[in-house]
Amino acid sequence: MVLKLYGAAASTCTRRVAVVLKEKEVPYEFIPVDVLKGESRTPEYLTKQPFGQVPYIDDDGFVLFESRAIARYIEAKYPTQGTPLVPTEPKANALFEQAVSIETTDFEPSASGLTFEKAFKSLYLGLETDQVRAKEHIDKLNGKLDAYEAMLLKHKYLGGDALTLADLFHLPYGSFVKTINPESFSARPHVAKWFESLETRPSWIAVKNGV
Repeated sequence: MVLKLYGAAASTCTRRVAVVLKEKEVPYEFIPVDVLKGESRTPEYLTKQPFGQVPYIDDDGFVLFESRAIARYIEAKYPTQGTPLVPTEPKANALFEQAVSIETTDFEPSASGLTFEKAFKSLYLGLETDQVRAKEHIDKLNGKLDAYEAMLLKHKYLGGDALTLADLFHLPYGSFVKTINPESFSARPHVAKWFESLETRPSWIAVKNGV
């Protein structure tokens, strides 16, 4: 039975899962969920995803939500298929875990905050951007990306010289950041080169405009 991915085509977290599925060459069926129409809040949906969020997967009866957890599950189930995305050697794995933590705690808060202010507010909520708040997110993110620049001066990817889930996890919000405030990347040559190497991967090109 083919894996089913329930989510919204424009959802950053849904695309985070989809790009990993593409990298791992795992076939899947996309089941659209219209969040704006409340489809993620129905009693039936909440039995699968109790927080009413997207995405979740149904892998032959095994239901799992949270995009990063799903990505790790896919890698664990298909370790030799497609692109290896989690190193197993202890030191390499430790550097991978470090990079994953950086993405979650240092990158996403400001990147998602900026995306909400400059894109999601107007697109989905009909609200005006709080320019002061947006600038705060940009300033904070730029400080984090200065540290990224120092790391990427030494290695091609955040966890070393091989692509990992930690790098791919940056794509959904990173693509918004690059559109909203391109200088955040272009002013840092190693960050710019790293992110370009990610966004030109066939896996991302296949899902960047919708799963």
